[in-house]
Amino acid sequence: MPATIVMGGQWGDEGKGKLTDALAGNVAVVVRANGGSNAGHTIETEAGVFKLHLVPSGILNPRCLCVIGAGVVVDPASLLAELDGLRQRGVDVAGLRLSDRAHVVMPYHPLFDRLEEARRADDEIGTTLRGNGPAYADKVSRRGVRVADLVDEGALRRKIEREIEEKNRILVRVYGEPALDPASVLDELLTLGARLAPYIAPSEVIVQDALAAGKEVLIECAQGAMLDIDYGTYPFVTSSSPTAAGACQGAGVAPTQVRRVIGVFKAYSTRVGGGPLPTELHDATGQAIRERGREYGTTTGRPRRTGWFDAVAARAVARQNGVTEIALTLLDVLDGFDHVKVCTAYRLQRLESTGGHSESAGIVESVVRHPPAGEAEWESISPVYETLPGWQCTTSEARSLEDLPDGARAYVRFLEDAVGAPVTMVGVGPARDQLVSLPLVTRTELAGAAG
Repeated sequence: MPATIVMGGQWGDEGKGKLTDALAGNVAVVVRANGGSNAGHTIETEAGVFKLHLVPSGILNPRCLCVIGAGVVVDPASLLAELDGLRQRGVDVAGLRLSDRAHVVMPYHPLFDRLEEARRADDEIGTTLRGNGPAYADKVSRRGVRVADLVDEGALRRKIEREIEEKNRILVRVYGEPALDPASVLDELLTLGARLAPYIAPSEVIVQDALAAGKEVLIECAQGAMLDIDYGTYPFVTSSSPTAAGACQGAGVAPTQVRRVIGVFKAYSTRVGGGPLPTELHDATGQAIRERGREYGTTTGRPRRTGWFDAVAARAVARQNGVTEIALTLLDVLDGFDHVKVCTAYRLQRLESTGGHSESAGIVESVVRHPPAGEAEWESISPVYETLPGWQCTTSEARSLEDLPDGARAYVRFLEDAVGAPVTMVGVGPARDQLVSLPLVTRTELAGAAG
């Protein structure tokens, strides 16, 4: 079947936008499946750098139809501002379609996002404060407003009156905030809905019609699988499922219609906000990776936490999502290091009783090769590393397997074996053409090349 999923294999910011843009020239439809304006996909072309949030990364390919799927939560004002910015730069956005089933980030959602993060004090999640979490919460509690409601004044009025009455009770009585005016909210959303009306469509029908016609469909995920609401580092996760299964649900595609699942992994690890990052580096090496990789959030500008590649988390993601191939990005960031490290296991410490009494409790250490579920377990983890020689030369000019230095090829081979999927693409810079394509026989070739 002609559907391909592009998903993040780590904690987001892996370079999915660049990869989607590179592949979009050969597909008919690109679908954004999940997330909201908290996503930040950066694409560098001959026309400059584009930073996308809600618009699918295929928008820079004029022959490609771009669909925002039902799994996305949409801030109407943010989407319109993004479209206006693209038009001002000469990008044709007529090929955008917005699912009528997608949920709306209401004006009160960012307010609740900020209030909840402030309430958590030193235990905050580290959200982008765009209101996506509260929007997803209203969605699953069946209190949400959908895009279809934006063009139905009667339905919108009823929902706003009901919801704002409830939200005002919480704002005033719990947080001591002023009440919202439902009439103002209604007027604002009706105006935004009128502007969005030309783009609103039954997206799942468009996608299924394309698949039925044998056209290539590319599903673009936001965030990364280690932020998944079920299998990520809970509670420091996103509010949706940025997984292969979540991609199918959000895009309106059946699992049996998927041919390829491309897991996008950085050659190292990064994370924005709170939560576990077992390989995090707090030294000069971590800072060097941050500066070389320009590791600052596309949406927030916050510096990203950096660390060595975590193959334990990556292997779990590859297995759970049926990753058929890996796109390894930002390999060039590791150019010049005399060695590189890969985490291949976690050393986990537990406080356990040795005789049934608390006074006889002691520290028990074990080595695990899968991500744990408990918050306390994540806090007690330390990485077990394999150290590989670096290559201490540039890879940014490489365009084929043979162009990569021996050390870089050996590193790619090591990651393939550690993660359990073949690397078919290697990113060596931010530009469109800085992408090394490797055939699916790469593992054999790399084995020969590395001796």
